[in-house]
Amino acid sequence: MFITLAGIVERLGGELVGDGGIAVRQVATVEKALPDTITFLANERYLPHLKSTTAGAVIVGEALRGALVIPYIVAANPYSYFARVSALLNPEPEAAPGFHPSAVIHPTAVIGEGVEIGPCAVIEEGVVIAAHVRIGAGCYIGAHSSIGEHGHLYANVTIYKQCSIGVRTIIHSGVVIGADGFGIAMDEGRWLKIPQIGGVSIGDDVEIGANTTIDRGAIEDTVIEDGVKLDNQIQIAHNVHIGAHTAIAACVGIAGSSRVGRYCRIGGASGIAGHLSISDQVEISAHTLVTKSITEPGTYTGAYPFEVNRDWRRNAASLRNLAELTERVRALEKALELRKKGKQ
Repeated sequence: MFITLAGIVERLGGELVGDGGIAVRQVATVEKALPDTITFLANERYLPHLKSTTAGAVIVGEALRGALVIPYIVAANPYSYFARVSALLNPEPEAAPGFHPSAVIHPTAVIGEGVEIGPCAVIEEGVVIAAHVRIGAGCYIGAHSSIGEHGHLYANVTIYKQCSIGVRTIIHSGVVIGADGFGIAMDEGRWLKIPQIGGVSIGDDVEIGANTTIDRGAIEDTVIEDGVKLDNQIQIAHNVHIGAHTAIAACVGIAGSSRVGRYCRIGGASGIAGHLSISDQVEISAHTLVTKSITEPGTYTGAYPFEVNRDWRRNAASLRNLAELTERVRALEKALELRKKGKQ
């Protein structure tokens, strides 16, 4: 599809400078943009790239007003504006209503208007699927679960029984929602399984990346609030509560019964121990291990930066003796304090 710059501003706001009749069909990077594409520039240091760009237009912030000769749109947040333009030019396909002949749908399931169900999907008893949901090939929806309007399940998503999925939720392939949490109790030298009788409750406008797993609660539900964005290969254990609009990068693990606040950002491969509480507006750097609750907003980092191996080995050896070194320093400080008092 093509849309004029004037049409973009009419729909998304911003201020157009230049020829509003120029039409674009796609977004692009500054380096590879063509005359029928639009790009963005959020940082002044990349301004030299615009000297050679062939883009039809560019999205910029207020600081770059007047610095360009090609048409541009001034936006308060060029990156988010670019994201909205990309969504405008690349809309999600609508559901193609109908059920593939190989799909298995229980007679008690309630299927809304305009729902698409792909090959070999299985819909169990008591499931409620709202209007215009897309269910890909090989998906499994367990008994008495529900999916809100305009949801999209890519191929091979598994949703266990008694899980609730909000509207406009996107779930990518390989996701498992509602598997049993890791609940076990030691009894006379053997592990006993604790039945996991809770469910999973997922809010509106959530996106869940490929091969992510969200365990059902032991008694009460595991909860993912509205607007949460989960990357690929994340493990969320039973009874975890993720606050609204939190974003979590790939390979993060969150242990059972921890609570993450709203508008948090958690870097890739981080870990959060069980039964902790993370405040709202917390940013956790990649590869950080969180072992106690965080009560104040801010950025927290626990990753040890890489270095040349020989230096790392030397520093690691020092770290192994850190407790001993600390005691020695304390002893020296005490001796120095006593010496000062003796001189007085």
